[in-house]
Amino acid sequence: MSKPTVLILCTGNSCRSQMAEGILRAAAGDLVEVVSAGAKPTGRINARAIQVMREIGIDISGHRSKHMSEFFERPIHTVITVCGHADQACPVFPGQARRHHWGFDDPAHTQGEDEVVMADFRRVRDQMRLVFGAYAAGLRHGEQMPAR
Repeated sequence: MSKPTVLILCTGNSCRSQMAEGILRAAAGDLVEVVSAGAKPTGRINARAIQVMREIGIDISGHRSKHMSEFFERPIHTVITVCGHADQACPVFPGQARRHHWGFDDPAHTQGEDEVVMADFRRVRDQMRLVFGAYAAGLRHGEQMPAR
């Protein structure tokens, strides 16, 4: 029996959705398959996202930036958008039972000294840890997943 798939979407699939994928996979990867994609993928993973995730013991350096169309033929149980553009561009996926929008600031657009930019990456990462950690806790208590 396969695990239900959770697809996390943002625009570029280089930063926010990649961090969220890593966080949710670490918190609930035994319960759900976690993947991410973008409406307009950049084709790369943001180096600062990799760095701040490594700081909390999660390695996303092997992730790949991909287009959401890679998942059109796959049954997706839950779609979570993490930016407004992806929320508006999000199609309905086969088997999709739930959809959530939890918007986060894009730290890749933060300007200033490296210290300021990294602080913003950490802030967004930590917000995601709270939100996706709570979601994972709900999954562990049997909420939002189909009986299988």
